[in-house]
Amino acid sequence: MTIRRIRKEDDERVAAIIRGIFDELDMPEEHTVYDDASTDRQYEVFRDEPRSVLWVAEEDGVVMGSCGACPTEGLPEGWCEIVKFYVDKRARGKGIGSKLFMKALESARSLGYKTAYLETFPKFGNAIGMYRRLGFRDIDHQMGNSGHLAMSIFMTKSL
Repeated sequence: MTIRRIRKEDDERVAAIIRGIFDELDMPEEHTVYDDASTDRQYEVFRDEPRSVLWVAEEDGVVMGSCGACPTEGLPEGWCEIVKFYVDKRARGKGIGSKLFMKALESARSLGYKTAYLETFPKFGNAIGMYRRLGFRDIDHQMGNSGHLAMSIFMTKSL
C-alpha cells in the first residue's frame, strides 16, 4: 500500500468511493459530500488551495481511500478541516484508514494549523471511535461553511 497525493486521474475513483459508502449505508445525499459538485474534481480543489492536501491510499494500482486537510471557508484562523476521509469497503480492517487519517493530521501540523475540525455522521461509528482515541472532542455546533448542512457530529482537536 502506498499513500500519495491525489492526481487528476484519481478523481473518478475517489468520487465513486465516497458515493459508494453513502449508498452502502443509506446516508443522505442532499447537503453532503455526495451532492457537492467539488466531489468530482478533488485534484483541482486541492491543487488550487496552497494550504491543503488530499492523500490517497493505493493498493495494487487501485485507489482504496482518501483523507486530507484544508482551510474550509469560515473556520477561525489557524484551523483546518480534516476532509474526504473515506475507505472502500474492500480495504477496511487493514489499517489503511488509520494511516490515511494520521497522514492528514501530520500534514495539518506541517501546514501550520493549530486546530483540526471535522464533521461526520453517527453511522460512521468506527471512525468516530478512532477520532476520540486520537483526542478529538465533540462540540455542539458546526463550524465553517462546508455547505454540508446534513452533518450532525462536529469535533475538534488541538494540534
